Formats: sequence, C-alpha cells, structure tokens
Amino acid sequence: MDFGLTGKVGGYYLAEQYRKNVATGKSDGVGFAELAAAKMARQESVSGMSFKDMWQARYPGAYYHVMDGSAISQGAWDRNDFPLEKFFQDDTDASVLNWKPTGAEPEATSSQVQSRWNSTLGQKSIIVPPELEEKMKNDPELAKRVMANVENFITTYTATSVRPGRICSWLISLDENGEIEKYRVTGGGGNISGPTEEQQRQFEAEQAAKKKRREEYARLNEESALKRKLMEQEADERYYKSSITKKVVSAAAYTYEQNIMEAAGIVE
Repeated sequence: MDFGLTGKVGGYYLAEQYRKNVATGKSDGVGFAELAAAKMARQESVSGMSFKDMWQARYPGAYYHVMDGSAISQGAWDRNDFPLEKFFQDDTDASVLNWKPTGAEPEATSSQVQSRWNSTLGQKSIIVPPELEEKMKNDPELAKRVMANVENFITTYTATSVRPGRICSWLISLDENGEIEKYRVTGGGGNISGPTEEQQRQFEAEQAAKKKRREEYARLNEESALKRKLMEQEADERYYKSSITKKVVSAAAYTYEQNIMEAAGIVE
C-alpha cells in the first residue's frame, strides 16, 4: 500500500535536523571530512551550470518544468485525485495548472489513486516559475543557492521522515524567490510522517513574519507616496500664491505710478 504526503514549505526545510547532522559529522554513515570534500567538489563542478543542469545532474532522470506552480491552489494540490503524475512527463503543458476537482475526493487506498501514485515512485520533478528561471539565468550564485536548499530539503526530509528502504517520489514547486512553496512526497513500504507540531508552528510563525514585513513595506510605500503627493501640492500652492502676489504687487506699483504721473500733470 502506498501513501502520499503533501505539504507547503517556506524556507524551514527541516533545517534543525540538518544542522545537527552537520555538527556531528553524520550523514548516512559518511564522515564529516568526506562530506566536506564532496561538498567542495560538488560546488566546483556546478560552477557555470544552469539550475536545470544542476538538478538533473544531481538527480539523473529528474523532470524539470518551467511554469507558474502558484496557480495551483493548495486545496487542489492536496487532493488524492490531483494529477501529479502529469509532472513526471516531459510533454506536460500549462493546462495542468488549471485542473479542478470534480466530485468527491477518492480515498488514498482506492485502486485508481494507488495506480497513479505507483507510476511515479522513485522519480523526482520540480516546477520552476518563469520569473525565477530568468533570475537564475542571470545570477548563477542564486541558482546554486536554490539547488543547495532543494537538495538539503530532500536529504534531510529523507533522513528524518522516510523509513529505510522506502521508495518515494518527489514533486516540488518553487516560488519566484526560489523557496519551496509546495511539495508532494509519495511512497510505498510503510507510513510516512509529516512535519512535527514544532516544525509546523515554526513554519507558520515564519509565514506570519513574512506577511507582516510585506504589509509594513506596503504601508511605508503608501505613506511615502502620500508624502510626495502632499509635497507636490504644497509646491503648487506656493507657486500659485507667489504668482498671485507678484501680479498684485505689479498692479499696485502700476497704479501708484499712474497716480504720481497724474498728480504731476504728466498724464490726464
């Protein structure tokens, strides 16, 4: 029996466990020195490679799709009948982003769902939004950072949440900044655990903090725009008042000169 797990991530990536592994020099029985040497060699080898090249070199046969995964609602993404298998094909087009459920959600244990999930086992696929694809083409360092984050997520998640010997498939959707926006892990051979309560709380706290920062940034932009508008209005008012004053002074001076000239008999 196969089971699927869906999730939404925002930069956490089970990092606590990953830091513990690095601190103790442990990673599936490989020593810290070997890890460091391998990491350095890997960093040198990815220099100048595109994100797609790095992804498929690290995970041979992995699928790569440039499309806006955020168009898929979380509700649709989490359903058992979501057509995730379409992302494990080279000829997938953007029509899959518009998938809408019809009818009741089938049980995960149904033969139809199990058959579709089994077709993806052992495979990996990633969805990259066009904005991020363009950014990474122009910024190789960003591409390397995004690849490192994705690799750390898969490695650490596997070490902490996947039973030994379990065969999984991975479908990961990135946002425009290279963060893992959503993911689906499907596998057979036993149960798979989701994020712990503490991990979920930390993720929610991070999301709330990001939302607060976005709102504050929008508020400051709005205040700045309002201040600029008020300053422009004040400048216009000063100019208008200055122009009126000049006209009044000019008219008064003219009248005064006329009076003087009339008094002197110069003009009638």
